[in-house]
Order: sequence, then C-alpha cells, then structure tokens
Amino acid sequence: MNPFIKIRRDLHLIPELGFQEYKTQAYLLSYIENLSQERLSIKKWKTGLFVKVHGLNPRKTIGYRADIDGLPIVEETDLEFSSTHAEQMHACGHDFHMSIALGVLTHFVDNPIDDNILFIFQPAEEGPGGAEPMLKSDIMQEWKPDIIFALHIAPEYPVGSIALKEGLLFANTSELFIDLKGKGGHAAYPHLTNDMVIAACSLVGQLQTIISRNVNPLDSAVITIGKITSGTVQNIIAEKARLEGTIRTLSDDSMDKVKQRIDAVVKGIETSFECEAVIDYGAMYHQVYNDEEITKDFIQFMRTQTSINVIECQEAMTGEDFGYMLKEIPGLMFWLGVDSPYGLHHAKLNPKEEAIEVAINILTSYITFKGN
Repeated sequence: MNPFIKIRRDLHLIPELGFQEYKTQAYLLSYIENLSQERLSIKKWKTGLFVKVHGLNPRKTIGYRADIDGLPIVEETDLEFSSTHAEQMHACGHDFHMSIALGVLTHFVDNPIDDNILFIFQPAEEGPGGAEPMLKSDIMQEWKPDIIFALHIAPEYPVGSIALKEGLLFANTSELFIDLKGKGGHAAYPHLTNDMVIAACSLVGQLQTIISRNVNPLDSAVITIGKITSGTVQNIIAEKARLEGTIRTLSDDSMDKVKQRIDAVVKGIETSFECEAVIDYGAMYHQVYNDEEITKDFIQFMRTQTSINVIECQEAMTGEDFGYMLKEIPGLMFWLGVDSPYGLHHAKLNPKEEAIEVAINILTSYITFKGN
C-alpha cells in the first residue's frame, strides 16, 4: 500500500472539529519529527502547524496550505477505517489534503530545492475559521511565503484530472444565525401566545425572496437555512426558534446587499409576529481568487504533463477560508478529481485514494519547477 494512503486512513479514523484537532496535530508532528531534521523548522500554532523546509539557495518562499479539521457528521461509509469519533467525519477530504501535504513535504525533505517551502497545516477551515488568524500570526509574518498554493478534492471530477480557472474560483460566504423569541403557552390557547415555529417558517420563505427579487439575476447569491431548532414537546407552543444557515455571493457588494435585506426582513418578522429577533453573521470567508498570471503559468505547465487532464471550470458557490491567504499572498487553489458518487459534506463520501499519488506528483513537479 502507498504509505500516504495508509496515512490518509489513519487520519480518517480521528476527525476533529475546528480548534480541537489535538490528536491530528500530534499525528502530524509524530510523522514530521521522524523525517530528517537537517533542513526542517517546525512551529506549533494553536492546533495547527507551520513546517519550513529550508532551501539550498533561497530567493523566495513557496507556501503550501492543507486544512486539517473534520465535520460534525455521522459517517455512513462502512469503511474498515471509518471514524472512531462519534458524530465527526472527514467528509470534506481534509484527510486527503493532509496526506498529500505530507507526501509533498517528504519529497522535499529528501530532495531539497533552491527555494524555501512553507507547509501550513491549518485548523478550523470548516469553522470558525483558521486561515485569517493564522495569516495574522507572528509565525506567518516571520515566515510569510511569496507565493502560495492549495487544493481541494472534487468528487465530480475523475482521478487524473484537475480543475481551476483564473480569477474568482469560490464565493464569498458568511454564516447566518437568527434567534427568535416570542411567547410560549398551551397548544389549546394559541391566541395567548406568539408562536415562533410559525414565525420561523414564515421567515425561511421570506429570506428566499431576497435571492429572487433583490439580487440582480445576472449575479449569483444563495441563502441556505440548514437547521431550525424550536419547541420542546408537541402540545406546547414554542417560545423560541433558532435558524442556522449560510449566505454565498460572488461579490462583496452582493454580500452587503443581501445582509441589508436580511436585516430588513427580520425587522418585519419582529413586527408581524410581535417577537424579538437577534441576527449573528458569525464567521465570514473571503472569496477564493486565483492570481491570473500564476494560474496561466500553472495551467501551461500542467498541460505539459501528459498524465494530467486540465479542466478550466466555472466558479462555484463553495466557501473556503484559504481566500484570506490569497487576498494577501498571490497564488491559486485547484480542484483535484477524486471520483466519488457522493459529494462534499455527505456521510457516504468515499474519494478514490489513487488521487493522492496523482496530487503528490503534480505538486512536487510544479514546486520543483518554480523553486529551482
């Protein structure tokens, strides 16, 4: 078995949520500390890591980022190496991302290039967001790369393919939490209450009119309410309700407009249902914007690699906090084909492991090309 497939399976067993990746960090450290330390410098940052491979004759530093956290999902794959952590799963491929990064790191420990390479093992991509505070850390400021790369698995593309585009790749995203408080009471006396189940249901429908009637139809935006919590038992009218969701837009202006309309709609709910409402926009992720010249260079190089199928894709409404790093450091992110019938964040996601070696070869060849 390819050793990095074994690593992927080890990591798949121990998914951990954002800023709780203690076992994951320990596993990564144990592996990295067993490599030759001659050219390595390692620094912890919260539950993440910075690992610098010192170049032979450095002129610049090339960055590579891998996210390390899991999701609060009950795994349904029935794999022999399914998650051992209750209600937690690597359902977004971060186990792949880490094993690929370790493969690339191992290669350059054994085969150093002229330039420095900084590997960033980032916690909390799924929330509350690790990229922005990691970017602002003293370690990043000391070791800040001149160019940076990352990938994300893509279940919809076959193994042996990558997909990317110049410019906007992933959307701006924001969390959305809305708490409603009315007046509870007995189900037989609704006229004496302010029912927050009814208010929440009305609010969900009204939020969708923002997309259909307030966003330019030639633009794109999405509001998703993924979770509603309300009530205690069947014969008590609910006094409280909580809606949890996300907002996704292709421009900062659209994000501002959507939030303004959400504020207005929620105020209307307060008036019409005689309740109190609190909005929390939680964490916001900046769009992933690939540097045009670097992306052109990357695509041109990849098209010389006969085993790789390069697909120029459309932008997606996916959110990724790597966008904060690309906002400050030129670079790119690309999709890695892993050919799974189940998509990202699905309890049965099962990417093809052959893609791990493909990605390691892609990245080692391109970083060697850029760093010598």
